[in-house]
Amino acid sequence: MKRLQQLDRNSIVPLYYQIQQRLLEQIESGELAPGQCLPALQELAAALGVSPMTARQAIKSLCSLGVLYSRQGRGTFISEFKLEKDFRQVLSFTEEMKARGSRPGARVLSFEIRVGSPEVLRALRLSAGEQLIELRRVRRADTVPMGIESSSLPLHLCPDLLETYDPRTSLYKILAERYGVDMIVADEVVEAGLASREEARLLRISEKSPVFMFTRTSYIQSGQPVEYVKATYRGDRYKIVNRLTRMNRGLLTSARPM
Repeated sequence: MKRLQQLDRNSIVPLYYQIQQRLLEQIESGELAPGQCLPALQELAAALGVSPMTARQAIKSLCSLGVLYSRQGRGTFISEFKLEKDFRQVLSFTEEMKARGSRPGARVLSFEIRVGSPEVLRALRLSAGEQLIELRRVRRADTVPMGIESSSLPLHLCPDLLETYDPRTSLYKILAERYGVDMIVADEVVEAGLASREEARLLRISEKSPVFMFTRTSYIQSGQPVEYVKATYRGDRYKIVNRLTRMNRGLLTSARPM
């Protein structure tokens, strides 16, 4: 472990918090890698010139954030960071990764025109037999496979997409810039599941590992559905975040059925 930057003992910022921030900097920069064991508490405290209690407070705060985890009798280790999936915003995978400082990428599994299944046609309000463009990709962040996405779009919406679009790049960007299609609202359902053999192979995880399964229908400003997505994302790399608001008690009372 690289020596931590000297603590500022004249600062109003508590020493434990300074230690916390310095450890976070080393983790985020890659100097401390996921799975790496931290020095023993006494060793860390001696190296920093602080009491074991102060060092323990810093470690405990990082454990509560999920950045570190402890194993009885083995030590304290660096956790794998989990990317947040925020239901409050309609973002493409590329936009999400760039917002978090990661480099987005994709491995294309298929990119073709096909007749839509009843499930997809129903979601996109299309007639039986209508053709769709289907793009299936493994989505990556900094070369790490994060999820498998299958996106379906009405063929009439972007009839030359197969000829004009590089499927390794952002789909939402080309839809907005070339076809004037901007996703404004999305209905998204998430379920917990276990990775199938194929999903495990593509995501480089063990079969039956925990995964999130997303189903999303995206709409343009007029309310027309234009994209249907089925996706499977790694449970060890994602967490779901949301903000819930409790209604005013007066509104709750007035909303009661008579």
